[in-house]
Amino acid sequence: MTTTTLDSTANLETDSIIAALVQQHGPEQESSIREGVTRVAMRWCPDDGDQAAFDGFCTEWYISDTSDRTRLLDRFEIMLSSVGGHLGEIRRDLRRWSDLRGDDFAGLDDLMATFDPSPDLSDQFYRQKLAFVALLNFPRPDLATMIRDGGDWTVDQWASVRIGKAFGPRIPVEVNDLGRELGHRANQWVAGFHVPVGHMVDENGRTWFEDDRRLLAHWLIREEVRSHFHDAEGLPCQRALMWVMKRQIDGTIPAAVMDGSTSAWDPRANTLDGNDPGPLVGPVRYERWLDNFRVAKAYDAHHPEHPTAIARKFELAREMPEEEVEALMVELLDAPVRRQLAELLRSILGRPLEAHDIYFDEITSGQSAEELNRLVRERIGNHEGMQEKLPDILRQLGFPDDDADFLGRRVQVEIARGSGHAMRPAMPEYAAWLRTNSLPDELGWDGFDTAMHELGHNLEQLISTHWVPRPALRNVPNTACTEAFAFLYQSKAAEVIGLQPEPGDPEPWAVDAIQAMLSACQIAGPALVDLYAWRWLYANPDCTPSEFRDQVISIAAELWDRFYAEDFGEDPYHILAAYQHMVAHALYLPDYVIGHVQSQQIRVHMRGRDLAAETRRICSIGRLTPDLWTRTAVGSPISVEPMIKDVEAALEALASN
Repeated sequence: MTTTTLDSTANLETDSIIAALVQQHGPEQESSIREGVTRVAMRWCPDDGDQAAFDGFCTEWYISDTSDRTRLLDRFEIMLSSVGGHLGEIRRDLRRWSDLRGDDFAGLDDLMATFDPSPDLSDQFYRQKLAFVALLNFPRPDLATMIRDGGDWTVDQWASVRIGKAFGPRIPVEVNDLGRELGHRANQWVAGFHVPVGHMVDENGRTWFEDDRRLLAHWLIREEVRSHFHDAEGLPCQRALMWVMKRQIDGTIPAAVMDGSTSAWDPRANTLDGNDPGPLVGPVRYERWLDNFRVAKAYDAHHPEHPTAIARKFELAREMPEEEVEALMVELLDAPVRRQLAELLRSILGRPLEAHDIYFDEITSGQSAEELNRLVRERIGNHEGMQEKLPDILRQLGFPDDDADFLGRRVQVEIARGSGHAMRPAMPEYAAWLRTNSLPDELGWDGFDTAMHELGHNLEQLISTHWVPRPALRNVPNTACTEAFAFLYQSKAAEVIGLQPEPGDPEPWAVDAIQAMLSACQIAGPALVDLYAWRWLYANPDCTPSEFRDQVISIAAELWDRFYAEDFGEDPYHILAAYQHMVAHALYLPDYVIGHVQSQQIRVHMRGRDLAAETRRICSIGRLTPDLWTRTAVGSPISVEPMIKDVEAALEALASN
């Protein structure tokens, strides 16, 4: 006799009902029946009914007729699209005030952003038996099976898998409440952490910014560092900003600086007017990070198949094995061609490399920040101007008139409190949201460059909403796939505002290849910090924020010494720990690395092909596994090898130029 034991202490006998269903539907259905009954039994709780109720449910709802299964799939597809879509739009809309720069209503905006009209939705699907019908009739293969067999499945089979996997554990409302509350708190802390740099002084005592200038950590600090690479006098500013970033990482920014002190702040010595800085911010960054670990632990208990946030991120959300992703990042950082790239950077910068030079990825002569801002001002205007010009931007990039109008008119451009983000429409009837940053009175180059990144997301989001084969396959397989298009379209930003290669500049394909690898290597280190930090948290769940901070810094230092020190020298800033995504978006950073790798594979594939047509084709594939999606998109699996070979060819082209 087979007995299934539930976490709720109930026991169900399943052999007899399986035998009865096989007798009723035929022996060819035995495997499907056994798997479906077992899935239902694993989620069945005492409140759902006794053994007789369980047997009766399975008898009533197991469907073997092919036409009825087709109808069942259609109905579940519509149901999930409607329920998820409407709820998604409600949640998305109520985040507007906390996400966007503008009118603040202290306290209320947070209440709106964390309101959930259906906090117990996962449980209600089970209580009202819809989830059980799906589990009984639709497959829920594990990731290994999906990777091994998915290439042979039809569109309808993939839709069935997506419906079956849409119903996970029954999450108690209090756990969902905790996730919303602490997740929002971490997001808001990150979005609000703008460091005042108006009174920052460099190693020579010089100030660089207007008195009221504030830079969002870490993104706008990084972008300001980048803006000085082509400034002959900019190195002292870069170094000072890196000390600001270091203080962001370890929590040693003086509290008085964050409160608006007008004293001269030397971030290297960490003094105010040459004196002791007083109280420091402290490890609040790691308190917010630990908030997300607390949420993860609350969910762990309800995911017996994937009992850690790491497992859920890789196996469920990313659908790529953890070891495979880690190996991909290590292979990228171990690539011998990185030595040649470092030599190229030294020749361009004309000096030994320093830690902050991992942010250098503009290998052509480039334009000054003032010139770039002027071009954006003239060609685009503010964010409202970009909204108006989106169809024309898409036409400029090769989209046919109908597609340019259809897609361009379905993107809403707004200014975010933070660095920027894109939000897909939860239903086809709604627009995608493009959020970027801006200067006080204009969009500026940084805002436009970010907007082009987010536009790449939006194009993927709209195409994979409107033009995939079935509603159940809307979206791309994971975040990395959408990042691939974000990076691709961000690389078109200079072209859109009319910048052309200077005489003697390398071929654009070679520039793209080198810059893509520089960007991928820059983020691969922080992505490994993110992964190793979460592994450490699970091994040390009772750590304090200060202990966790020290460990993150230690991990960053070890990875720097392993992968970067040979080329970039000493890192006094712990630069690999800077990314604020780690605080609010658990284990997100590996998606950037995979996204760069996939984006380069897509760019290589697109050479000589129609950018717009291929964007539409690839983004219409649907939500397969990432590897199968990539094979379908470009004819090869996810791999760093094409990127490395492309960079080798690009370096040869530069040498012969």
